Order: sequence, then structure tokens, then C-alpha cells
Amino acid sequence: MSRIGVKPINIPANVEVNVDKNNFAVVKGPKGTLEQQLPKSMIIDIQGAELTVSRPSDQKEHRSLHGLTRTLINNMVVGVTEGYQKVLEIVGVGYRAQKQGKKLVLNLGFSHPVEMEDPQGIETAVEGTNKIIIKGIDKQQVGNYAAVIRDWRRPEPYKGKGIKYNDEVVKRKAGKTGK
Repeated sequence: MSRIGVKPINIPANVEVNVDKNNFAVVKGPKGTLEQQLPKSMIIDIQGAELTVSRPSDQKEHRSLHGLTRTLINNMVVGVTEGYQKVLEIVGVGYRAQKQGKKLVLNLGFSHPVEMEDPQGIETAVEGTNKIIIKGIDKQQVGNYAAVIRDWRRPEPYKGKGIKYNDEVVKRKAGKTGK
């Protein structure tokens, strides 16, 4: 039995969840609207302000999709009510970020600044010169954009320079010794 899949999802009063017969889910809330095609084999049942996901059989495929389907719907509900946020930190002398309209401009030690346009549905903010805050209603999109930004200069293990997640711990290595 799936420990995650059997948990019911409480739908807040200001959120509207619609699931058609092909398991295409539309979730509307105060922050926006999210749509997603869910696995067609799962059984999604909405009773009042509670949504439950069940599986048709105990086949391996259905067991693996049970918790996934419930989590996808829950992420949509949380996204349209609270939203998601990732925080990146820039570590290094001369490394900095700034916001120019809808563009994020990163100086990361290259011969040119890196300019990135905010994708639709994602909002970035720069706190100081070394903290980037990425906000949005789609958890997957927020995490993906944070990973794209981080890939420009991943933290290196000797001095810890680069772009890292706020809660990431960079394992440090010892440098060369004398003799």
C-alpha cells in the first residue's frame, strides 16, 4: 500500500479542482491556474473538499503511479494557493547578480555577463548582489529554472565559489600541501 497515495488531499475553499474522464486536471486558485495530464489508469475521486487517488490493481505500474499522481495534484493545489520559491546564493569575489526589467544579469567570471530572460510564470528577484530568489506556482518549473541558473557556475570544492542553493552544503577538499 502506498503511504503517500492513500492520503487524502484537502482542497481549500478558494481553490477549484476539475478532473475530466481522461484524468486531465485543471486547478484554479488565487495565484493562477495549473493544468496537467495525469496517468489515465489512476482513479481520482473528489468528494466535497477532499480529493482521493486510488489505483485499479496492485500491478507494479499502478503501484508506482499511485503516489506520483497524488503528489502531482497536491503540488498543483499548493502552487495555486501558496506558490513555490527557491533561493540561490552566489559565492565568489566579483560574482554578482542584478535585475534589469525581466532579465537576470549574472557576472560569473566570464568575459561577458550572462543574461537570462525570466520564463513565463516565473519571477526572479535579487537581494543584495549575491542572493537570487525564484518564485512561481509550478514547482517543476521553479526547480528547473533554478537548476539552469546554477549550471552556469556550479560550486567548486576547493574555495566553494559558484552558485549554490541556499540550503546546499558544499563538501570542501583540502588544497595542495607544501612538501
